[in-house]
Amino acid sequence: MKQKLTALLFLFTVINIFAQTPASKTNYSNKSLTATDMVTNKALKPLKKIPLDDASILIYDYDGSLFSWDLEAETIVWTVKATDASSEMCANKITLHDGVVYVPFINGEIFAIDNQTGAIFWKSRLGSITDQIVLKDQTPIVSNGKLFIIAQNQNQSSNLYALDLKDGSFAWNYKFDTAINDTTPLVFDNKIFTQSGSNVYVFEANTGKAISQKTFEEQMTGNFATDGQNVFIASEKNNLFALNPNNLETVWQFKLDENQYNIKERIICKDNKIYVGAQGSQVSSLYAIDSKTGTQLWKTDFKDDNIEYIVKENENIWGYTRKKKLFELDLTNGEIAFEAKLTTLPISNFEFPKEDNLLYYYCDAGLIQFDLNEKDENMYYMRTSLADNPYSAYLKIIR
Repeated sequence: MKQKLTALLFLFTVINIFAQTPASKTNYSNKSLTATDMVTNKALKPLKKIPLDDASILIYDYDGSLFSWDLEAETIVWTVKATDASSEMCANKITLHDGVVYVPFINGEIFAIDNQTGAIFWKSRLGSITDQIVLKDQTPIVSNGKLFIIAQNQNQSSNLYALDLKDGSFAWNYKFDTAINDTTPLVFDNKIFTQSGSNVYVFEANTGKAISQKTFEEQMTGNFATDGQNVFIASEKNNLFALNPNNLETVWQFKLDENQYNIKERIICKDNKIYVGAQGSQVSSLYAIDSKTGTQLWKTDFKDDNIEYIVKENENIWGYTRKKKLFELDLTNGEIAFEAKLTTLPISNFEFPKEDNLLYYYCDAGLIQFDLNEKDENMYYMRTSLADNPYSAYLKIIR
């Protein structure tokens, strides 16, 4: 009897550690937030749906400025900058929804902008000028009238925020105990999935109610992905997990090759397959994995190089490596369908215009238009000055 009781106590302890219902740290009023976490907003004009300026591309430059570049006239249409950023860097991505551009700045500000004119609908600030919050590696997630984003503050903690889309006002937040959270949350099935340190969380998207929490034995650093049934996240080491979205139970676990890690945002899910790009000390690999079973379908290695970026386009995977290799992989078998040696290292995502033989990327010198037929790089927009160490940039063709 004593042995059975001991076993039951051990089982309950394990359940409590690895599949918890998180303690509520959700705040429904700015009155309950400190100055470090508080949200302030200023509505400048009513938010409305805006027609698309489909002749332009949005460039979030590595100096922290966002501007619209007319691809036909080759001129800047408008420019927007943060109010008082202490660091001039891009650090984040932008979202275009109903003709409105949502851009987070590293100093904790978020703007809603008219894609045609650059006019600002509303401004929000997370934290204050003195107790500044940092927005880094974030993509604003827009869903069901709210904007979701994660911020880190100076107290080594972080917050998941939900803002009202119409004016940027505070809706709800959840305060994490750790600042190790620079990944973009996932909205799926009216739930928000995110991680902080070694913990994974699920929240109700509308109310912010904490539904479930799971603690892993290692840090979780990857972005989430979903195949419409399960959700997927990678650890900072070499593990990829498939989780049940309702209770976060592990459906399967896939282990990458030894000395491979750092998947982070290099995860794509399409047609019941997961594609992940892992970095490594000697070999970097791109894996294709069956999303239902966790079975490896194929793997492509890049020796003495590291995959920096991948994206799915035209039914194949495109990307580039640290040593300036541009590549296209056949999704069916992982074979290289196209490759080219670049003279400039991309620091942004790829954008593909309607013409199948072109792609755009940003480098330290400016916007590059790459001709896939000729394997030729054309400097489409040149910056007037160069930074010593450009961090990142982001592109978005308006369409």
